[in-house]
Amino acid sequence: MTPPVEIHLYDIPSKLKDKAWSPNVWKTRYVLNYKKIPYRTIWVEYPEIASACIKIGAPPTDTNDDGSPYYSVPIIYDPNTKKAISDSKSIVIYLESTYPSSPERNLIPAGTWALQRGIIHAIATSALQSLPQFTIPRTASILNEGSLAYFLEARKEQFGRPLSEVEPKGESRAGEWKKIEDGFGIINSWMTEHNGIFLMGDRVIFADFFIAVFLRWIRLVFGEDSEEWGSVKTWHGGRWERLVNEFEQYTTVD
Repeated sequence: MTPPVEIHLYDIPSKLKDKAWSPNVWKTRYVLNYKKIPYRTIWVEYPEIASACIKIGAPPTDTNDDGSPYYSVPIIYDPNTKKAISDSKSIVIYLESTYPSSPERNLIPAGTWALQRGIIHAIATSALQSLPQFTIPRTASILNEGSLAYFLEARKEQFGRPLSEVEPKGESRAGEWKKIEDGFGIINSWMTEHNGIFLMGDRVIFADFFIAVFLRWIRLVFGEDSEEWGSVKTWHGGRWERLVNEFEQYTTVD
């Protein structure tokens, strides 16, 4: 089923040629492109996110320390149903139920959602928890002026120190980077019992996109020719480069 009117996807722009960078939004962009759902991007700088959400009635995704609502992307607004959805997991559930694909292209096969959520949680809180200290500081260099001050202040609060002091240096850097390799090794161990490239073998599920966005983030902030991306490409028999390349067909930015 294809929506008659294109969906609105809210994203944060950058200095990059196609503007799109946010790994959280890429989870939803992958889904929209994979399912061939027409959409257009509404670009909002960080300070504009809350007002954009309130305007379309999108729910907050968390609560600030002072009890006020916290709004974040990804957000979609569907003019066909007049619904606004926040958070990538809620969005994929909405899109799957509202615009179902053929069974073999369903991103949430029957009986897999609890497992997928467990995988997503394990990746974010355990396997790749060392990654943001590398990628978040590098992200600052690609943001527009309209987002930069907000981003620096928010991340200073997140890490408890200025962002310029977050990325590991010196002797600790190699050890922290090895934790990322080991984290991807954990994910790789879930996938080695079959010969396919995805978590379910040759079938794509939503959790595969969750893995791919972190790989794209590394490649984006360090650069295609960087030592960091060069090392990632060699890990686990080249699995991660193959995964990113496989998903290039779903990386169109309108």
